[in-house]
This record gives sequence, structure tokens and C-alpha cells, in this order.
Amino acid sequence: MRTLARILATAAVLIGAGAMTRQDAPVAPVPAVHANDRVMGRDDAPVTVIEYASFTCHVCGDWHALVWPEFKRRFIDTGRVRMVIRNMPTPPAELSIPAAALARCAAPERFFDTADALFDGQPAILRGGDQGAWFDAAVAASGRTRAQIDTCVARPEIKTFLEAEIAAGAAAGATTTPAFFVNGRRVHDRSLGGLEIAIRTAEEGR
Repeated sequence: MRTLARILATAAVLIGAGAMTRQDAPVAPVPAVHANDRVMGRDDAPVTVIEYASFTCHVCGDWHALVWPEFKRRFIDTGRVRMVIRNMPTPPAELSIPAAALARCAAPERFFDTADALFDGQPAILRGGDQGAWFDAAVAASGRTRAQIDTCVARPEIKTFLEAEIAAGAAAGATTTPAFFVNGRRVHDRSLGGLEIAIRTAEEGR
């Protein structure tokens, strides 16, 4: 899957530059959930949690390893929360951008499986592990063939989508990862307890 890095090498530079130029801009509202988002949970859940994450951010990886399973059990599986993950790639761009594109190109219903595979393999890749093996595991979880993934990530629309997603997240204040928004409000305490307080507050309409 090394072709992903070559296909998106230029996009990595453009997207990284675009995100940085927006860090000092006034904070805009986080974009509402839209049809192109990847969502887990009931559509009518009273609370929406949006996470901006990078597949090469070790803090994101730790959150998904240590907090995500209980977060999902407590809030998503019970119908209290619908969860959205959006891309905010971090260095090294030659890994994070292809990983974001691969996840985006997964079958929509397999996005979270693909994200799990990328986060599960993150410790090894950050220690210098084999990039091809990391992407192979994600492709296996994606519900697509390798050829389908390669064709998808080469589409100009994927680059455009990632640029727009990153720019909107940066404009909303997601300049570090992971960045969480609960019903549109930025929550800086990403612990399970901190997010639970924010979710309860949202449920109560405060």
C-alpha cells in the first residue's frame, strides 16, 4: 500500500499548510453532522460527539485504546451519543495523510473497523514498523479490495474532501488532536469522566 504515500505526497504538503494558516483565525462553529460524515450510533441520539483525530497521533491512539471501548459501551451502545470521527492529520504526513485517505475510502459501514485497525497498528508504525503491513491490516478491515482502495485514494475528490475537513476543523479550534466537541462545544478534558460531564450537561440542555 506504499502507493498511497506517493499518490498523496503533494496533498500532504497542501493540507498541512492549509491547516496551519488557520490556527490564528477566529474560531468558527464546528460543522454540523452531514451526509459525508462517518457516524456510529443512533441518528436520534440526544448528544453528538465529534472527534478530530489523526492516525499518527499517539495521544489519539492512547485514547482509542484506553477510553474508546468504555466510551462506546457507556454512551453509544446505550443510545445516548452518536459519534463522528473526522480527520486532522499530524506529522509524519507521509503516514497520516494516506491513512486518512484509506479510512475515507473504506466502505462507510466499515469506517470504524478501519479506524480501529489503524489505531491498533499505530504503536508499531511509530516505532518504525512496516508501513505496508499497517495499511494491509486496514485494507483487510475496510470492506474493499486493495485495487478499489488504490483507485479511490487517487480520486481528486478525496484530496478535496480532506482539505475541507481539515480546514473546517482548524477553523473551529481543533488545532491539537484529539479534539472533542460535544453538541458543538469544545471539550478539553478528554478523559472518560470529563466527557461524561460534558455529555450530561448537553443532555440537560445546559
